Amino acid sequence: MNHFMNRLNISLVTLLVSTSFVGSVFAADEKDFSSKIGVVNSERIFKESNMAKASQAKLQSDFAKREKDLRDDAQKIKSAAEKLDKEAAVMSDTDRVRRQRELADADRELQRKQREFTEDVNQRSFEERSKIAQKANQALKSVAERYKLDFIAQEAAYVNPRIDVTDDVIKALNSLR
Repeated sequence: MNHFMNRLNISLVTLLVSTSFVGSVFAADEKDFSSKIGVVNSERIFKESNMAKASQAKLQSDFAKREKDLRDDAQKIKSAAEKLDKEAAVMSDTDRVRRQRELADADRELQRKQREFTEDVNQRSFEERSKIAQKANQALKSVAERYKLDFIAQEAAYVNPRIDVTDDVIKALNSLR
């Protein structure tokens, strides 16, 4: 019987120790789900902030002349093609073939210039968006600190206006220099 009691005491002590250990593990692993969250619409920041508007105006200004030149070149090619269509019946085969080749060469050159233009615009747009994103992240951090937010998500299927901090981020971004 004494042996039985000793085993029971050892089992009880083991049970108590393991229970307290498990309890302390759960206590240490408890999570705080009282976090404050916010949501931001980044596309609005890239469209509505003063920095984005200035960037868009600068891009349009920087590329306006090249865009106009491309439109003018396209119009010249179109006019030359229309003229060739009208005059083709009275032209010699040699002249007609030569003008067709010239038009095809001019069209290929225009397409090359258009691709180059598009690549340049896309590259500059990417650079400008990167600058805006860097400043927007600073503004976002200041808004998060001001409202003591633990988490800010970008884009969501549904956003309760109560947690949308986009306007605050745009205001903070507009005040940054």
